[in-house]
Amino acid sequence: MGILEDNSKRKAKRGEIQRLILKSVKVAGLLSIGLVAPNVVGAMAKLGIISTRRQSEVVNSSASKLANKGLLKFNGKYYELTEEGERKLRQLEIRGYKLVRPKKWDKKWRVIIFDIPEKKKNIREKVRNLFVLAGLYRLQDSVWVYPYDCEDIIGLLKTDFGVGKDILYMIVDEIESDKRLREEFNLPI
Repeated sequence: MGILEDNSKRKAKRGEIQRLILKSVKVAGLLSIGLVAPNVVGAMAKLGIISTRRQSEVVNSSASKLANKGLLKFNGKYYELTEEGERKLRQLEIRGYKLVRPKKWDKKWRVIIFDIPEKKKNIREKVRNLFVLAGLYRLQDSVWVYPYDCEDIIGLLKTDFGVGKDILYMIVDEIESDKRLREEFNLPI
């Protein structure tokens, strides 16, 4: 295993631990440090994220770092999710969002067009990466296609990334020469 691959796995695990902590605090509203660790540790154990010997230590350290970043607020007894923490949690959840494919295609294409300005280049890259992870097909530079409903994830993107006016979601009956698209999504030709 190379150094880059090892670092990438560590970052992924760290992100998952943070997501689990933020989600635990959100679900419970307020959560004491004594309760955060067992809830998150249990979830991490099921996912095999960190060794059992250091789980509580890692959870407490991660919760403290999240508080330092302003994502959690600790009042001496309890952790609370801040507005920034809620926003970060939604972004983490969007990253892991899986689009549901119905059994039968409604023969309509979902076309997403975006024109996110250069000053929001970082957000534009996040949107592109999300589209790739979600399985959308890149028709042109900023034109993406999907054969199933994906309006929910587009709504989340518009709200959470503040790009509502920069993304256009369309449902169309036809796309010229869609044979390549049908093949891409294993749809009848």
